[in-house]
Amino acid sequence: MTSTGRRTDRDHPIVAAMSAIEAELDEVQHAPAWSLSDDDTRRALLTATRLAARLSALELKVAAHADSNRVGDASGATSAGVWWANASRMTQAEAARKVKLARALEHHEPVSEALAAGGLLVDQARVITAAVDALPDTVQPEVRAQARGHLLGAAAHYDARALRIQGRRILDVVAPEIGEAEEARQLAAEEKKAEQAARLTMHDDGHGQTFGRFMIRTAEADMFRKALQAIASPKAGGQGLSPHGMGLALMEHIRRYPTGKLPTAGGVSATVVVTMTLETLMGGLKAAQLDTGTRISPGLARKLACEAGVIPVVLGGRSEVLDVGRKRRFHTKAQRIAMAVRDKGCAAMGCERPTSACHAHHLVQWSNGGGTSVESGVLLCARHHTLAHHDDYEVIHHPVGKISFIRRE
Repeated sequence: MTSTGRRTDRDHPIVAAMSAIEAELDEVQHAPAWSLSDDDTRRALLTATRLAARLSALELKVAAHADSNRVGDASGATSAGVWWANASRMTQAEAARKVKLARALEHHEPVSEALAAGGLLVDQARVITAAVDALPDTVQPEVRAQARGHLLGAAAHYDARALRIQGRRILDVVAPEIGEAEEARQLAAEEKKAEQAARLTMHDDGHGQTFGRFMIRTAEADMFRKALQAIASPKAGGQGLSPHGMGLALMEHIRRYPTGKLPTAGGVSATVVVTMTLETLMGGLKAAQLDTGTRISPGLARKLACEAGVIPVVLGGRSEVLDVGRKRRFHTKAQRIAMAVRDKGCAAMGCERPTSACHAHHLVQWSNGGGTSVESGVLLCARHHTLAHHDDYEVIHHPVGKISFIRRE
């Protein structure tokens, strides 16, 4: 038997590879990072992320094998995950999550291969497998494969959070003939369940402070959140009603609160915009969307279109361009609403600041002859708006409508 470091010629290839990796890490453990150049730092960071994903793929592969072989039985553990958690000091919840993903990857070979190649992160793999597995049983295998392929392609451009949103609507992309009806059914069921579970309880501690707990539908929660962003210290009241009744009353209050009484935030009062097709407004099955990104059922969209403080944006035929050219220096309220529907927050790549925290920026500066229109404008948060006017940064425009900044050399 020969050996090199911790590796022996009797080791299984997986064990041998891990031993070799450990030996290499031992070599660089105390290497100083301060001597890295900026280019080397960026390269090392991205390489470390890719290697971590590849090592996670190997870990999950072994975890699936451990679960199949019930390796925990020898020590009396109830499962391989429980043994793993106890032996590694990992929480049992985390070990269970990993084992669940490991078993899911066995049925999604393309996802497993992408993770093993370092082209996918663990949280992205978890989102993709969950999205495909959540498709209705009536969806054919070839459609499932198309859905998985589309999400794998999108993973090269979007993080797990954005992939989760796309996964919920993946049928709209690969099978629109059944996607709209299925999404409408799911949204309606979720909204009905949320309405039935609506609650509001308030407690006065006797020392000038009141504490409360509530549970409401996400659509109304988005409206409430926008109002809270505009009001520093909001208050809601009501006495003598059951928790369920108070919950329904709060939802009604949010839907009908006159936005004209709210202070403006980012140039527009805390107004909720509901975007829907003309078909949906007339009774179709296509889901609608709030300007916060929340998808809602067509039934709720039609109801909200009649409420005060809610602006319905109905899309049908050729979109009308809101453009006042150079007659105005600042974008109008209507233009800001249109940009909010389009940009859904700060348009800078990777920024998650909401529309209420954004400024309307002229892509071509007004002082240089730029027009004041939806097409020539974009929403940017205060930080990125500053960078857009900074001489040290170059603005890069991407086809998806996003922009990024690169420091000039």
